[in-house]
Amino acid sequence: MGLFNKIKNMFQKQEQPLEEEKQIEKIQSTESVEKSNEEVKVYEKGLTKTRESFVSKLVNLTNKYHKITEEYFEELEEILIMADIGVNTVMSFMDRLRERVKQEHIEDTEYLKEVIVDELFIIYVNDTVLVNKINVQEQGPTVVLFVGVNGVGKTTTIGKIAWQFKKQGKKVLLVAGDTFRAGASAQLKEWSEKVGVGFSGKEEGSDPASVVFDGLVKAKEENYDIVLIDTAGRLQNKVNLMKELEKINRVIGTQIEGAPHETLLIIDATTGQNGISQAKSFKEITNITGIVLTKLDGTAKGGIVLAIKEEVDIPVKYVGLGEQKEDLQVFDIEKYIYGLFKDMM
Repeated sequence: MGLFNKIKNMFQKQEQPLEEEKQIEKIQSTESVEKSNEEVKVYEKGLTKTRESFVSKLVNLTNKYHKITEEYFEELEEILIMADIGVNTVMSFMDRLRERVKQEHIEDTEYLKEVIVDELFIIYVNDTVLVNKINVQEQGPTVVLFVGVNGVGKTTTIGKIAWQFKKQGKKVLLVAGDTFRAGASAQLKEWSEKVGVGFSGKEEGSDPASVVFDGLVKAKEENYDIVLIDTAGRLQNKVNLMKELEKINRVIGTQIEGAPHETLLIIDATTGQNGISQAKSFKEITNITGIVLTKLDGTAKGGIVLAIKEEVDIPVKYVGLGEQKEDLQVFDIEKYIYGLFKDMM
């Protein structure tokens, strides 16, 4: 059974009444199934624009060509590029697809749809271990540094992640290390009050490293579990930003051994290929351990998830699939594939 049918069966099974699930009686198991179903629905809703654009074109292509021809491949290539999967990624994908069609003697375009889903999954997995969860420490505060240009939803994302950790019973502290953007500290403080977590910050224009230092001292003294640190996003001056991040990282490392435990880059999915350029630029100036892709629900080019993994080889750890706190989801490649191709399954 190919991946297409495995994912189809997996999530369609989850949607069946619990009586058909061999009478799952334990409350914990029931809650797990219900949570998974809710998360699947968030993916389905959040990927609506991409699904309606990309998948409808793919279905139309299959209806147009019943046999695989060179014209079919050319139109498929254009559809993939329009989904913002990226030219380089599409070229390598098309090469693999052509080779598979040749080796397996595939002629039917209807069956090829399943092969396309399999190959898109392979783009993301690519024989690597997918680590999409935050590296939470067993002892002492877990420190997560957030980077990204202004306007990508960085502060809002930090607030939503803080809310998730609080729901898990963690004591969370937000540190306002972006002291340059007007109102950044006040916005982060507002989020801390909104979700009921701690806050540490200073007036605008303060040295970011000193703000981080004070925040970490507070975190250790008051036994916080999670420290989420905001930073400035002035990518137009990469040299200064690099020096600033290096200084912040040194301060963090001297206060908490092995920290920061994660450095997450926030990217606005609606910016398309510009987001990939940002990822490449930030990768040059600091150690990025994961990407948070915001506003994925606001674009018809949700293929950027695949392009980012292929072109910068950094795992997507969270995706923003709506405005609500619950709509920021830990990235799950199977739920993504299902949400994208649901209408074909």
